Amino acid sequence: MTDTLRDQLWKLLNPVIESHGMELIFLECLRMPSQWTVRIFLDKEGGINLNDCSLISPLVGDIMDIHETPPGPYTLEVSSPGLDRPLFRDQDFLKFKGAIIKVRTDKKIEGVKNFTGELLDYVQEENGQYLVVRSGEKIYRIQRDAFDKANLDYKI
Repeated sequence: MTDTLRDQLWKLLNPVIESHGMELIFLECLRMPSQWTVRIFLDKEGGINLNDCSLISPLVGDIMDIHETPPGPYTLEVSSPGLDRPLFRDQDFLKFKGAIIKVRTDKKIEGVKNFTGELLDYVQEENGQYLVVRSGEKIYRIQRDAFDKANLDYKI
């Protein structure tokens, strides 16, 4: 249900967000005991600020209300992606080649489920898409379908 809801919301909200010069980079729908939590992460050239979030929040809230999506009460959170920006779309992985990322897989790959390393490449092959990540001295090929979370890793 949450993936279907996320996809529905993406299709509804992305056009209005883009029309204001911003980019929808991640959308998360969480079912809580008494309501939904919908988190929207935006970006644009030069970064997102509080005014951008304040502008978009009521617009997307109205669209969600009109379409009754999600069904029932919800809390809407609109923000910038932050320093540990989630990587979700193919273009995110291409854009951040060379960056240090964290990836959590749903199954162990060579005995490891949590990877931190340099994103060397994002490739399309016959059997799917792969991240190529250097962690320490090892290079891992992580199939796109094998991980449930990827973020930039920001260290001060």
